[in-house]
Amino acid sequence: MRAINYFKKKISKNRKIHYIDNDKALNNLHSILKNTKVFGVDTEFDWRSTYFPSLSLIQLSLKKDLVVIDCLKVCPKKILKKYFENKEVLKIFHSARNDMTVLSKCLEIYSRNIYDIQIAEQILSPGEIKSYGWIVEKNFTVKLNKSETNSNWLRRPLSEEQIKYALDDVDYLLEIFYIQKTKLKKLKKYDEAIILSEKQGKLGNKPLRDLRLKKLKNVSKRDCDIFLWRETHAESKNIPPAFIFKDKHLNKLKKINKNTPQFKKIIMSVLGDNRLTKEFISKFL
Repeated sequence: MRAINYFKKKISKNRKIHYIDNDKALNNLHSILKNTKVFGVDTEFDWRSTYFPSLSLIQLSLKKDLVVIDCLKVCPKKILKKYFENKEVLKIFHSARNDMTVLSKCLEIYSRNIYDIQIAEQILSPGEIKSYGWIVEKNFTVKLNKSETNSNWLRRPLSEEQIKYALDDVDYLLEIFYIQKTKLKKLKKYDEAIILSEKQGKLGNKPLRDLRLKKLKNVSKRDCDIFLWRETHAESKNIPPAFIFKDKHLNKLKKINKNTPQFKKIIMSVLGDNRLTKEFISKFL
């Protein structure tokens, strides 16, 4: 593995930094993880023009190590699955549902035994949902540079700024966990944090269509059928469902029947594809 020249900030624990971008380095990942009982997790990905997220990096923080795995260069599924799905190993996330969705959809890794610092912070400081940067600044008076949040994570080579950003996003997770755990134990609310974390995490492990369908309110069977028809096409083409038709048009489509004047023209204006229009008419009218 090759170390990255990355200078730690105020809470430096003199961790060794590993950048895994080849099979030889990947083979050493087990030796880093084999004795750990808790580690922090974050991911970097792109999800703007596809049905499934495109995973770029997985970052891990351990007591003595920081790890960045380049998922465009290597596939860590076989090694990581063992640790992420092990109920005896605690995984620390911020906003666990997002990262777990990415891990489950990209690598078929279904995390078990998790702790979400965002959920814990809501218990400790009720009110507005707290960002990772806010929690870091609160505990360490360190203001993180978030300028790379929307950068191109599928570009290679990654810039030094992107690497620093990725490491910052995982570097503080363990320290925050131990601080929060102490406070939660005093309040007798640590178990509550774990239960709520697991609840959110399980949502991240569910199929995308189930998560999206759950967002629909007061819907009929016809609504669900049209919605799932769109999901099937989007999934098969790996494009966002909105590329088939936008959510706002669901209400228009569900009201159309063969008595609707110029129904084919209306459907075509929404779907913009004659083949899909014919299929829609055949299936729903």
